[in-house]
Amino acid sequence: MSEYNLFSHSLNHSFTTYTMIELYTDGSSRGNPGPGGYGTILRWKQHEKELSEGFRKTTNNRMELLAVIKGLEAITKPGMPVTVYSDSKYVVDAVEKRWVFGWQKKGFKGKANGDLWARFLRIYAKHNVRFVWIRGHAGHPENERCDQLAVASAMSSNLLIDEGFESGMYNGAGV
Repeated sequence: MSEYNLFSHSLNHSFTTYTMIELYTDGSSRGNPGPGGYGTILRWKQHEKELSEGFRKTTNNRMELLAVIKGLEAITKPGMPVTVYSDSKYVVDAVEKRWVFGWQKKGFKGKANGDLWARFLRIYAKHNVRFVWIRGHAGHPENERCDQLAVASAMSSNLLIDEGFESGMYNGAGV
């Protein structure tokens, strides 16, 4: 049995069968646009990891999508089965209804957040991902925790620059 680092910056754990990774996500924006953040929880077996960051100027949809991207990017073993739980109809419907693949064929021309959707598709292709929509602010413990992480990150004093948003790439230009 070999050891493998499943999540970046985590301990190595042995496994022989692939167990479903649960990925819970939420995004927040204090104004739209305005300061924003995302929160992500990765869970695999008994292991759990939280991720979050805040940005000085962004949108809620960008943070919802970035939460998924960051969670998937943290999974270091390719081909893992992942269930993403999100309260964002924007993200869930774009993937589950396959709209994003049509946008990709058109080069994301005129599509909001084309830079992030292109990044999403690169990491999405590396795993076996399915999405489940959950109602936000309805008492779902992991969703509530992701919301807390996202809001706290958006309100932090060391906000990052959302390069895609501030450069204008979010609307499909330059992708």
